[in-house]
Amino acid sequence: MSITEKQAAEHLTHYVADFICSTRMVDLPQDVVGLGKKSILDGLGLALSGGASHCGELVRRHLSELNLGTGPSTVFGTRMKVAPRFAAFANGVGIHADDYDDTQLAVAADRVYGLLTHPTAPALPAALAVAEAVGASGAQAMLAYHLGVEVECKISEAIHPRHYQTGFHSTATCGTFAAAAAAAKLMGLDEEATCRALSIAGSQSAGLRENFGTMTKPFHAGRSSESGVAAAQFASYGWTATDKILEAPRGFFSAAGGGYDAGAIAGRLGKPWTFAEPGVSIKPHPSGSLTHPGMTEMLRLIRANGVQAKDVVRVRVGTNHNMPNALIHHRPTDELQAKFSMEFCMAILLLEGRAGLNEFTDQVVGRPDVKKMIEKIDFVVDQEAEAAGYHKMTTLIDISLANGRTVSGRADFGKGSPAMPMTYDEVADKFRENAEFARFPKQRADDIVAMVRELESLPSIAALTNALAHERA
Repeated sequence: MSITEKQAAEHLTHYVADFICSTRMVDLPQDVVGLGKKSILDGLGLALSGGASHCGELVRRHLSELNLGTGPSTVFGTRMKVAPRFAAFANGVGIHADDYDDTQLAVAADRVYGLLTHPTAPALPAALAVAEAVGASGAQAMLAYHLGVEVECKISEAIHPRHYQTGFHSTATCGTFAAAAAAAKLMGLDEEATCRALSIAGSQSAGLRENFGTMTKPFHAGRSSESGVAAAQFASYGWTATDKILEAPRGFFSAAGGGYDAGAIAGRLGKPWTFAEPGVSIKPHPSGSLTHPGMTEMLRLIRANGVQAKDVVRVRVGTNHNMPNALIHHRPTDELQAKFSMEFCMAILLLEGRAGLNEFTDQVVGRPDVKKMIEKIDFVVDQEAEAAGYHKMTTLIDISLANGRTVSGRADFGKGSPAMPMTYDEVADKFRENAEFARFPKQRADDIVAMVRELESLPSIAALTNALAHERA
């Protein structure tokens, strides 16, 4: 490391806080701005569709029972306006409710199957809730979002893999720092106060992977966003906290991961921006990211070879050993479990040739033909995939057909990844589908697509949040 990097490592929390405070909109490369717009639009559509889920209904019930009264920040897809922290919670749950949100790719080969966190779900709700409250511009909200994503992703990259392997959910834990960073920027906190905001956030960092496949997984994203906003608010009051929450022997990296790679974060924020390298993936299917390389390849094999469900005798799906550690529901019984079931994802593509929000329902999961197809799928650890490294999501597929033929394929990444990116227009199509699923007005949806495309030019973020504050039909 250079002298600057050594100093950053020795005073890591201050380094992160300085990055948050000193970075300006002009410091964002144009390619990063463009990539961020796709993830922002994607996140907004997911907030709408997720808000229409049972999770969203229960969140609104909870907010109503708190008797909060009105506030400055919008719960998207509704007329409800609440305090910023609670809007961040509701919209964070919504974005992650269908497990359809973007994911960060890993750099290091040991960082567990190639992805680390869902960056937008904690960062965007916090940025927009606080931006709306303080009257920020579109550019100011965008910058805060990018700072949150960058801090979250570099923290996720740096912490030892033990953090995730032994049960922590990084979107929940690292996402709290994202929300704190975004909120601190918009509140205009100085470096010392931003350090305290990060430290307060660190003490709220929580979330366990055992809850995957339940409503508590999206709860993690919402709570991390809320906790980060609350951390920045308390820091603004003068609430005290350590100034070394990240690097201290009893701090976040040590306690939650058993250590960290200083070289992955010290001197590395914005150098390069994570959106640029290694990148962020946008999901084409509402299921765990680890299913997507296999789903992309399965669709290709079906279309290229005319595979019919009735002709399938057996399917072998091979991955590295870390992937079954997250895709834990081999015989799912509801839509949430199906999102973490490689078997279901393969089965529904063979049966329907698609896998969208309408396929991930309790009714579809319970269908006899789906259950029968799942029984034909073997999800196993494959040595070729193992040898490819854990920074990839290598998936090998062999489809045995009734005529004795075997159709085979391999994928390391899926559609929507930086290797196979979606265009802004493709993301806009996904946004419109999610808005339609939420029975959101079509013209409003089109307006939002146009606004996000020119987000940095909006004089006030209220134009966007007001457009999102429309009751479902």
